[in-house]
Amino acid sequence: MPVRSGRSARGTAPAPSASGSLSSRTGAVAPVAGRWITLGKDGRLTAYARHQDGLLRWTQSRPGGAAWTGPELIQIPGQTHLAVAQGQDGFVHVMARRSVTRGDGPTRVDFAHAIQYQTGRPLGSWSSLGNPHKERDLAVEVGSPVVAVSPSGAVYVFARSVTGSVMLRREGKGGVWEGWKDLKGGQSQDAPAVSVPASGGMELFAPGDGQALRWVQAAEDGAFGPVTRIPVQIAPGGVAALETAPGRHTYYWTDPAGNGIVAHRPGTWVIPLGGAPAEGPATVLRAVLDGYDCTVIAHRELDGQVMLAACGTENEGAGVWWSPTGERTPAAPALALDAHGRIVLGMIGSDGALYIAQQNNEPGLAMAPAVRVG
Repeated sequence: MPVRSGRSARGTAPAPSASGSLSSRTGAVAPVAGRWITLGKDGRLTAYARHQDGLLRWTQSRPGGAAWTGPELIQIPGQTHLAVAQGQDGFVHVMARRSVTRGDGPTRVDFAHAIQYQTGRPLGSWSSLGNPHKERDLAVEVGSPVVAVSPSGAVYVFARSVTGSVMLRREGKGGVWEGWKDLKGGQSQDAPAVSVPASGGMELFAPGDGQALRWVQAAEDGAFGPVTRIPVQIAPGGVAALETAPGRHTYYWTDPAGNGIVAHRPGTWVIPLGGAPAEGPATVLRAVLDGYDCTVIAHRELDGQVMLAACGTENEGAGVWWSPTGERTPAAPALALDAHGRIVLGMIGSDGALYIAQQNNEPGLAMAPAVRVG
């Protein structure tokens, strides 16, 4: 599948403010965890990023358009990590890890949840979900949140405990949150990947020490089954997940042995995809290109340049060819589909601003140069 970037094809230099390290005090300091560009029910995209004082939000002015408004700062005192997930109803769920110290008292760490019901509208009220550790000295060491929304609309938050267990709290029937539960099964690293199918149970895939840990729901909103240990090596930086067939999930990560990005469907061999990825997860997306069901993959290389590839979905073995976009970013990029089904590539620059590249009308995957939108 041909992949072309308007900027690299024209031989122009990437925007200088889209590389380096995120250090802006007025803009974004990091992307949020999860798919940080979402498509609302009204057809407009929204992009999210972490600010030192809360959440930054950019909103597309009209469906499929090039103009955006923002960034708008949503204050979240004490937040140290943020994650987002969107349900099939279009609601965007924001999960924050908060660490607050008042006066001479001890530091209190909890997780808090809020919902954006409509594009561009204020977030709803925050609800504290507490902490899986009751002891304050342990509570301050809890990991960052990962949030997911099941097909029914139930919200799940996962976090690594002090001992390395994966802890789960989820929204039960009637919107009442269940208590924290230890999924058990061994020590995991931070930032697991959650794959949510269009219907049925979700999967949780967590990097471990010399292995991956996988939990599967037998049915939608049912209990997670016992852990499965998969003997694979995963470099630090995270895992990306994608449903690539009904009820079947593919995971992507960086191979520490130097094979670049790899793809893995449980029960099959690991497939090397190449590339020279920097730390941070790849981002993956299914899209129709030239009438074919394709998987699009983006990651940043060691020099910060964003690379793109596309292949037939579940046909990575036929070969994946990476193409430089000519864009650079110090953090993980994002992929999304706009209201017209076109691919959108989002990046946070070292100036804390949002940069957007849109797919143009040429065959294959051809991207226009990125534009600073806020």
